[in-house]
Amino acid sequence: MIHRRRFFEWLGGAPLAGWLGCGVRRRATRDFWKELGVRPIINAAGSYTMFTGSLMRPEVLEAIMATAGDYVRLVDVQQAVGRRIASMLGAEAAMVTSGAAAALTLGTAACITGKNPDFIQRIPDLTGMKNEVIIQKSHRFPYDHMVRNCGVRLIEVETREELERAIRPSTAMMLFLNKAEPDGQVKMEEFVAIGKKYGIPTFNDAAADVPPIEHLLKPIRLGFDLVTISGGKGIRGPQSAGLLVGRKDLIEAAMLNTAPHSDTIGRSCKVNKEEIVAMMVALESFLKEDQEANWREWEQRIATIEKIVSAVPGVKAERFVPQIANQVPHLRVDWDREKIRLSPEEVMQRLREGEPSIELVPGPKVGVEIASWTMKPGEAEIVGERLRAILAG
Repeated sequence: MIHRRRFFEWLGGAPLAGWLGCGVRRRATRDFWKELGVRPIINAAGSYTMFTGSLMRPEVLEAIMATAGDYVRLVDVQQAVGRRIASMLGAEAAMVTSGAAAALTLGTAACITGKNPDFIQRIPDLTGMKNEVIIQKSHRFPYDHMVRNCGVRLIEVETREELERAIRPSTAMMLFLNKAEPDGQVKMEEFVAIGKKYGIPTFNDAAADVPPIEHLLKPIRLGFDLVTISGGKGIRGPQSAGLLVGRKDLIEAAMLNTAPHSDTIGRSCKVNKEEIVAMMVALESFLKEDQEANWREWEQRIATIEKIVSAVPGVKAERFVPQIANQVPHLRVDWDREKIRLSPEEVMQRLREGEPSIELVPGPKVGVEIASWTMKPGEAEIVGERLRAILAG
């Protein structure tokens, strides 16, 4: 058993900050990044998998250490943690998955197979099973490949009338992309109502949509049969973990479609005992956080960078908050191309190649965008000065 005091000794006395972005480092015995030739970065881009998501909370690391020294039955810990998480979120049932992407596959499989062992073994061969998933055309997204992994065909619709006409005996599920709600004609409440009217399970993918917590709680309260959220983004659990919550019978079916059950579509979607418990701990902490204090800190970071870069002639900086996904303060920086003959790609490349290496994302139309929430304390000043130097030069 690794006790709390020993855990903090292992951390090497590093200051423990909460969500505000401070990472936790063990007292170095080996510099793995130097040894491997990997450069750490300042992540001013946001919580993206390609930049390793977000930083785990200290208490999440503690949970991993505390559970790593024992054997347990995986099903036991998955069920026990699932009950705890469901209680926290006001859902019927829940499970920890290997990311929200895996939850899409497991939830879809559950809607197709139920608890039928023959169906579970044969999927993605859907002979004799339901094999269609309805989705609004404006809700198509790269991760719907995780749904198609189950062998289903996606049926695209645009209006309520088209959606209802598309429902037939072969319909296994209706899929909704949370961040795309403004783009689709059928909104959340109506989508759920149609699913209930025809007895078709509805699945809401809200993977990157917290904070605020309401983006996760709302689809659960509205009655979506399944909802998924990423564990390694706003909740700051393990990057390779996620949550699938919803109807008890569907969660039970999803568990039968993954590890430790061997002959299943989701056997590769294994999540270990440490991550399962750590995901529960991350959610506990997330629900207790002072969201207003977090917001003030994020706003301060953006204001710091805005002040620094706006001093460069020809540069315009504008604060904004995305509508749903990644709904935290951001800064969009653009410049007069006649005065500063650099493309956004060139600016990003210079930031990437400099010291320290910094990652941003290009704006959808112009300039570059900076996210507040994945930077550590003190990094906003570094990002601002580096960007100012590049644009002024």
